[in-house]
Amino acid sequence: MIKFFRKIRRDMIKDDKVSKYFLYAIGEIVLVVIGILIALAINNNNGERKTRTKELNYLSGIKSDINLNLIELKTYITTREIAVGSAKTVLKFFNNKKEVMPDEFNFNSLNVQIWYPFKKNDNTYQELINSGNLAIISNDSIKDILINSQLGYKQISFLETHMQYDFENYIYPIYFSTTDLESDILNYTFQVSNGTDGLRTELSKEKIELLLKNQTFKNGFVLSIFNNKKLITEYKNMILMTEKLINLIDSELIKNK
Repeated sequence: MIKFFRKIRRDMIKDDKVSKYFLYAIGEIVLVVIGILIALAINNNNGERKTRTKELNYLSGIKSDINLNLIELKTYITTREIAVGSAKTVLKFFNNKKEVMPDEFNFNSLNVQIWYPFKKNDNTYQELINSGNLAIISNDSIKDILINSQLGYKQISFLETHMQYDFENYIYPIYFSTTDLESDILNYTFQVSNGTDGLRTELSKEKIELLLKNQTFKNGFVLSIFNNKKLITEYKNMILMTEKLINLIDSELIKNK
C-alpha cells in the first residue's frame, strides 16, 4: 500500500501535476492524522475501561468492608444499651432505691466495666488512599461519604478514649483496691454463662457497701451512662451513613452489569 502511494506521488511529480500532488499530500496527511486520532481514541477507551474496572473493584471491596462494619455497629449498639441499663441499676443501689444483692451488683457493675473499643473494617479504603487512587472514584457522593465516615469513626474513637479515661480514674482504681476481682469475675462468668462456666462464688456484701459509699465511684457510673449514650448516637449516625453508602455503591455496580 505504501509503495502504491509512493508510485502515485512520483507519477504526479513527473507529469508536472504539482497542484494535484499538493492536494494528494494534504489528503494523505489528513488520513494519517485520522489514523492517529482513531488509535488515541482506542487507547483512551481501553484506559478508561481499565480505570473503571479498578474503580469497581475498589467499590466492591469497600462494600464488603462496610457490610461487616454495619453488623458490628448494630452489635455495639446493643452492647452499649445493656451497659446503660446496668449502670442505671448500679445507681439505684447508690441511691438506696434497690436492696443490695451482691450477685446483682456484681453482674451489673462488671457489665459496665467490661467493654471493647469499636474496630472498623477499612482495609480497602486505606489501600485506596495509600495508593493515591481516591481520584478514580467517579461518584462524588461516594467520595464525600467515605471521607465523612472516617471523621465519624474518629469521633467514636475520641468518645471511647474519653470513656476509658473516666473508667481508669473514677472506677477501676477504687474497684480493684476494694474487691476480690478473681472472685467477682468467676461469679460474673457463672451468671453470664447460665452456670456452664465460672463459679458461684460468695461475694462480700461489706466490700460492696464500701463501694457504694464512694462518691467518685458513683460518678464513674454516671459518666459511663453519658458516654455510652453518646456512643450509641454516633453508632446510629454511622449506620445511616453506611447504609446510604451501600446504596450508592450498588447503583454504581449495577451500571456495569
